Amino acid sequence: MKKRGWGSVALNAPYTVWSVIFIVVPLFIVGYYAFTDKNGAFTFANIIELKEYGDIFVTSVWYSVLATVICLLISYPFAYFLSRQSEQSRRLQMMLVMLPMWMNLLIRTYSWMNILEKNGIINNLLAGIGLEPIKMIGTPGAVIFGMVYNYLPYMILPIYTVMSKIEPSLLEAAEDLGCNGFNKMRRVIMPLSLPGVISGITMVFVPSVSTFYISQKLGDGKIMLVGDAIERQMQAAYNYNLGASISLVLMIMIIISMAVMNKFSDEEGGLVI
Repeated sequence: MKKRGWGSVALNAPYTVWSVIFIVVPLFIVGYYAFTDKNGAFTFANIIELKEYGDIFVTSVWYSVLATVICLLISYPFAYFLSRQSEQSRRLQMMLVMLPMWMNLLIRTYSWMNILEKNGIINNLLAGIGLEPIKMIGTPGAVIFGMVYNYLPYMILPIYTVMSKIEPSLLEAAEDLGCNGFNKMRRVIMPLSLPGVISGITMVFVPSVSTFYISQKLGDGKIMLVGDAIERQMQAAYNYNLGASISLVLMIMIIISMAVMNKFSDEEGGLVI
């Protein structure tokens, strides 16, 4: 037992050291800066100043919720039909889903900025058929679209993974018991796919609520989200203390959202994120 215990400790040691260096220590540093001033003295001034960023937090959460809902509405039927396809068709379609992810997020976002701008491809096509250009860059719709485009695969993958494991015999049994297509979806497929849905919601909401490059480029600098506020304080104003306090609140929001998702997942007996 002692040998097994020491062996387990030795195997876990690298992961423990990694967690301490890259998780615990950064969290401690953020907490330290959030509750100190530029001279290192303890203060609540940074936390009190966050009331001026209330609208930014609300906007960030609202945009992220919209992007997550849109991703879910697109991904769920796609993942279902994909899971019913042949193995060869699945591989091809999954490759097409993952293909954009092979490029850096910055490149993908910058490409869409060129497509949606005033003299971009879409407005040039509209001008070619005699229509007035549409203002897309610098609008909430462009920012939400950027979130959906960049994070859609993170919703598709977990839902598809769960749905592909649903045994066809369960669906056949539901049909034998008199379930039509709607009841089969409601009583069998949706409950069994819920763990994938919860994982997908978490994987889309968390990066959406903390993003900043998408809002900078597709928002044309007119829409500020939480990530933009942190980036501005850290790089432009060099106010690390206020930036850390905003980051601390953002981390608390993310932890709460993940705890809520885990609660739903545990109640349904699904996977724990």
